[in-house]
Amino acid sequence: MTGRRVAIIGDGKMGQAIRHLADEKGWTVTAVMGEGENAGGKGITAKSLGSPQVAVEFTQPDAAVANISACLRAGVPVVAGTTGWYDSLPEVTRIAKETGTSFLWSPNFSLGVNVMIELGRYAGVMMRSLEDFDAHIVETHHAKKKDAPSGTAIAIAKAAGDALGRPVPTTSVRTGSVPGTHELIFDGAFEQLSLTHLARDRRVFAEGALTAAGWLIGKKGVFTMRDVLELSAKP
Repeated sequence: MTGRRVAIIGDGKMGQAIRHLADEKGWTVTAVMGEGENAGGKGITAKSLGSPQVAVEFTQPDAAVANISACLRAGVPVVAGTTGWYDSLPEVTRIAKETGTSFLWSPNFSLGVNVMIELGRYAGVMMRSLEDFDAHIVETHHAKKKDAPSGTAIAIAKAAGDALGRPVPTTSVRTGSVPGTHELIFDGAFEQLSLTHLARDRRVFAEGALTAAGWLIGKKGVFTMRDVLELSAKP
């Protein structure tokens, strides 16, 4: 995909991974804003972002809402990858609708993880009547990840739990430099079923974020990766 323009908000590991992959894929990176440059959303305008077609935001939970809101008010569609701020999702959704600017959020941009969420939902439906099976999640991330459980684990637990008709507890592990591992386990008396996603490299999240960014260009509304997968899969 060439000729597309993206601004990156957040110059940490994810921001750098997105920048490198965007270069490889022929995108034009119009701006890379460091977290300190736009504290509280200050300085984020269409001009400072280089007039992109879309922005991708990966910063910290305490900065995400202001950053996303500033993009929306500047008329710049935004893909939000930061987690840990979802209590403010109704507010951000309201701003997106008021400004008529598109917004896509996801706790995890890995395409494989988003397929796993749907598989977890379907497994929950099939397991609903099997009371002998208990479900739980184990998620492991690098030691510097601040939110626990991860946004991804919360999404998997909600999808499976809603379908199962009972809560799905989560165990969180923070250690080393693990990019991210999620395991959904259905445990019975005599057998166990597990669905596991293992991220080998942060580029998997960058790839999904750019896929979402390309999909979002030209659309209006509030979306998630489920929209990207379902609409992309239609014949």
